[in-house]
Amino acid sequence: MRSIIKKLATVVAVVFAVSMPLHAAENPKVKTAMEALKKELNDLGAPKLEGDNLFFGSAKINGNFAVVDAIKTKNGGATATVFVKKGGNYVRISTNVMKGEARAIGTPLDPTGPAKAAIDQGKAFYGIVDILGKLYDTGYEPIKTPKGETIGIYYVGYSME
Repeated sequence: MRSIIKKLATVVAVVFAVSMPLHAAENPKVKTAMEALKKELNDLGAPKLEGDNLFFGSAKINGNFAVVDAIKTKNGGATATVFVKKGGNYVRISTNVMKGEARAIGTPLDPTGPAKAAIDQGKAFYGIVDILGKLYDTGYEPIKTPKGETIGIYYVGYSME
């Protein structure tokens, strides 16, 4: 029964997101938090991938929660995550999104969701999505190397529950 309710909630969220006018999908609060996340990370230096480790300048992001926690504090409770590209998927390496009592480190971005489809095309995605069973108003943008290769994802969102 619980999985049926979750699926129904996802369908309703997708229908709602698709039927919303374009400006509603681009929530200014989400855009502001996204710009803050990108600035905090890019002020550390250019992004680069070393194995499964993502760096901005010399700062290793894997397991470092300082930036995502600062985004939450400075942006009215925004959730923030940094994903690293691993094969054809993206995995959370720094997040303030919780799974139970722990940070959702190591959990993948939904491989069939609209955010991944947009990122795979090198584009941003803004809209309503289900994250670990909860609805969020979100923004996802690709993290690109100076040469333009997508190596990760910036994410911010606000719970709708």
